[in-house]
Amino acid sequence: MRTPKTKLSILIPVRNEGLNIGIMLKILQVVVNVPNEVLVIYDSQDDSSIPVIKEMQPRYNNIKPVHNSLGRGVINAIKAGLNASSGEYILLFAADEVGPVLEIDQMICLLDEGCDLVSCTRYALGGRRLGGSLIGGILSRIANKALCVLAGSVLTDATTGIKMFRAEIMDRINLESRPVGWAVVFELAVKAQAAGMKLGEVPIISIDRLYGGQSSFSLGPWMKEYLRWFIWGMKNLKGSKISRKEVRYKKRARY
Repeated sequence: MRTPKTKLSILIPVRNEGLNIGIMLKILQVVVNVPNEVLVIYDSQDDSSIPVIKEMQPRYNNIKPVHNSLGRGVINAIKAGLNASSGEYILLFAADEVGPVLEIDQMICLLDEGCDLVSCTRYALGGRRLGGSLIGGILSRIANKALCVLAGSVLTDATTGIKMFRAEIMDRINLESRPVGWAVVFELAVKAQAAGMKLGEVPIISIDRLYGGQSSFSLGPWMKEYLRWFIWGMKNLKGSKISRKEVRYKKRARY
């Protein structure tokens, strides 16, 4: 087991997020109040995010570019980021998600209080989803609701990509998703529940691509891979001993 060297490692997979990543890195410097490192993980050396990162590094020495040499896709970017990280807590974050940065402190509080994994939620406790693919939003709501009602999932938004967890839980979870979208975070959520981990939720207002850029959403491949983990959850969560009452949560912060 590794010895943590900092409190929080923020993992941000990117693919040509030159505009978004510059804005996000500046915001993170202001809102994160614990010792942290920001690992920006890219696949290709010609990614438009790299010049922005290098320009900001002299001012912010906690920013670290990480080359993902494990293969394309968010799952491989996350694995590369985990290998390079040194934080006690790990935050998975998207370069185009501005709203959730305001809730990072709330997520840290829940881990400090004993949670193993904290998931943000767009569908409960005052959370909201704005923008993005209409079809993707509908399918996300249906999948999360069905998983709660039919399989007993205690997380109201298992599919959101914004999650924070103790680095040590990765010794107990084997991530197996195919490199399709952010399906790996859905896998992480259902496997954490099946393993009986202590869970928390924090509501967010999710605004998809507020500053532009192009989403990689593709209905066919995404639906197939998310369905894979939905079926896995249906088979494995019914025997879970976690109840909704055991999930810790924080109300959305007011600013």
